[in-house]
Amino acid sequence: MAENARAVKSSGNIFKDMGLPNPDESLAKARIASMIYDIIESRNLTQKRAGHILEVSQPKISALRNGRLEGFSIERLFSFLRALDQDIEIIVRPKRQNDAKLRLAYHPG
Repeated sequence: MAENARAVKSSGNIFKDMGLPNPDESLAKARIASMIYDIIESRNLTQKRAGHILEVSQPKISALRNGRLEGFSIERLFSFLRALDQDIEIIVRPKRQNDAKLRLAYHPG
């Protein structure tokens, strides 16, 4: 570590820590995209076959895999999960601490 560098505790959202706009949405999209790609890999699908299932081009699958998500809405990512035979459950409850948190989980099988 550089001599003048100091460690800063993460907020748990890298997009927020970097000062990017819409950090909660960016984090949600990144987590959903990761779930989608985990499913694609667990099924040993090629990018071309995954694109066929999700009705997008292979370059879109590559963008998804590499975290280039600006062209994908959360709704579209949810549609990909549905195309991959996944149920989506959204739970809203009162926050437990001073700030609300977004939690997404993937439960295979």
